Amino acid sequence: MPDAKLKSRPIQALIDLSKLEHNLTVVRRYAPNARIMAVIKANAYGHGLLHTAQALKKADGFAISELNAAIRLRNAGFHHPILLLEGFFSTAELAQLKRYHLTAVVHHRAQIEMLSASEHKGLDVFIKLNTGMNRLGFSPKEFSSAIQSLKAIAAINQLSLMTHFADADDPNGQEKVNKQLQCFNTITAGLNQPRSLANSAAIIRYPHTHHEWVRPGIMLYGASPLTDKTADELGLKPVMTLSSKLIATQNIKAGDRVGYGGLFQAIRPMRIGIVACGYADGYPRHAPTGTPVLVNGQRTRTIGRISMDMLAVDLSHIDNSEMDSPVVLWGKGQPVDEIAQLADTVSYELLCALAPRVTKKYSGT
Repeated sequence: MPDAKLKSRPIQALIDLSKLEHNLTVVRRYAPNARIMAVIKANAYGHGLLHTAQALKKADGFAISELNAAIRLRNAGFHHPILLLEGFFSTAELAQLKRYHLTAVVHHRAQIEMLSASEHKGLDVFIKLNTGMNRLGFSPKEFSSAIQSLKAIAAINQLSLMTHFADADDPNGQEKVNKQLQCFNTITAGLNQPRSLANSAAIIRYPHTHHEWVRPGIMLYGASPLTDKTADELGLKPVMTLSSKLIATQNIKAGDRVGYGGLFQAIRPMRIGIVACGYADGYPRHAPTGTPVLVNGQRTRTIGRISMDMLAVDLSHIDNSEMDSPVVLWGKGQPVDEIAQLADTVSYELLCALAPRVTKKYSGT
């Protein structure tokens, strides 16, 4: 049994649940007339499924990809509508949908055939129209036949309509969004079912897409869904702060190189710090020299290549930096979006890729 007095590796992710509640209120300000289907797939974007659901209990429903996660929510006492975004994959799963009162997205003909053969009654489904994302959903040519087939199935109770925007985050994407919206409106004209179109970006940028249900994801976690607006500008607050400490310092001279491949070379004598955080913790390996980081609350930069367990930072202008000095990799005071942009990825990936070995600590409950 581990000795409780042993000092553990200092990296941790602090999850401030009060910030989830705050960001949910921001969603409501942007979409006051819509019901909110909070997207908590992928272990709530790396934040922890059950803790996140509890913090977002005032949402009107949850959207998720994994059946086992939906069952965990039910077993934990959540009675919200729960939408399975990829639907179901076998006839056997329909019994679980019925037992746990789960709603499924229907996006291909095989699912309709499974429902037709099902003995289970009273199932709720969202039928998905592919308006240009070209990922999931019935094509405009297939949609009319598909929805008529669903309406004829006795197993179906509530039927809702949905699509997904591909370019709502792009400040120059209005024409593409409107094209998808026009397609949706044309194909679904005359239908009276509830509708769900807007993701985080569309919630903010395109209020005319809100309809009955909106599906916020990344904005709930305090990152920006827009490429031209920061989270702070949108009134969002970071939920996860990834932090660690300095575990070593080095004094190097002009010409010395740092890290694998010696990608960084000092042009003058300088002091550097080594942080207990690397790509095995979820920090992006491709983050270049110059990626911002906070040491003792002061902004500095990474230098050299990110290692599996460690990274190096410039301490040249950091006051009172020493062993155990606190380091913030992203979160409070250091937006995850900025790290993602420099590493040529998105904040979604960084949050979801947080490694299991990183201890989560929760506050704000």
